Amino acid sequence: MAIAGVLNAAEVKAALDGCAAADSFNYKTFFKACGMAGKSLDEVKKAFAIIDQDNSGFIEEEELKLFLQNFSAGARALTDKETAAFLAAGDSDGDGKIGVDEFAALVKA
Repeated sequence: MAIAGVLNAAEVKAALDGCAAADSFNYKTFFKACGMAGKSLDEVKKAFAIIDQDNSGFIEEEELKLFLQNFSAGARALTDKETAAFLAAGDSDGDGKIGVDEFAALVKA
């Protein structure tokens, strides 16, 4: 299941269009624009499970790099700079990956 199935298609497109250029991704802006910030904790956890492609219980750097592609298959990969900034913002315990609670905190930030 794609995350786009849980969100409004027009909002997802607008959010993706807003960060189409390299180094233009901002997670706060993106989560608000696509409607994810307004979702329930259960819905955010479902989104986390989709992004956690290897089902490890964490979103690692490689999964984060492909974050936008969970919203639309044709979306770009995040740049190394964007990936590092996103990981730094979400990794509150310093283990190098984002857990479900850390992800929920990012979405609601």
